[in-house]
Amino acid sequence: MSNPSKQSTREKLMLTAIDLFSLKGYKSVTTQEIALTAGVSEKTLFRHFGTKQNLLESAFDEYHYAAEMTRLFEEKLVWNLHSDLLLVSRTYHELMHKNRKLFMISLKEMNHLPELRTRTIRHPQQLLELLTRYLQTMYEQGKVIQINAELQAFSFMALNYGLFINHMEDNVHFPWLSLEDVITESVWTFTRALTP
Repeated sequence: MSNPSKQSTREKLMLTAIDLFSLKGYKSVTTQEIALTAGVSEKTLFRHFGTKQNLLESAFDEYHYAAEMTRLFEEKLVWNLHSDLLLVSRTYHELMHKNRKLFMISLKEMNHLPELRTRTIRHPQQLLELLTRYLQTMYEQGKVIQINAELQAFSFMALNYGLFINHMEDNVHFPWLSLEDVITESVWTFTRALTP
């Protein structure tokens, strides 16, 4: 996720916790183990995060995709439906792949840590809002047909989420369908369906 030689103590602790939680599960990992693996004292961990749960929640806030996707929508769109949806889709998959350990932790621990569920759902909710606003603006500019922007945004997200699940681990369920080919085809389909 970042260059180990340039990591702050805080980053090192979060990345170590992500690795350990994804391997062993949240309950099986102690703060002492996290600190030891990160090469710091347990006291340092507590000074930065207070509790193991705060450490996990901070990692979710820091390394999930909401901030990067927000930047994409604010700075990188060209207001061409095909180009923008390709960019959104490719960026989403890049970020989800990079942060797949967090996703695996959330799947395992969501029922035990209700606060984690709230934090985890914030990211797709924010992406849904960004995509919905984008499609509404594109409609106002006459670049897409009249649609239910939120439903179309959700459909686009659901397609990409399913694609991520298929490619999350090494044993891809449909290995003959490359990620890039499916992204390209699905974006073409959405573009064709929504363009006046």
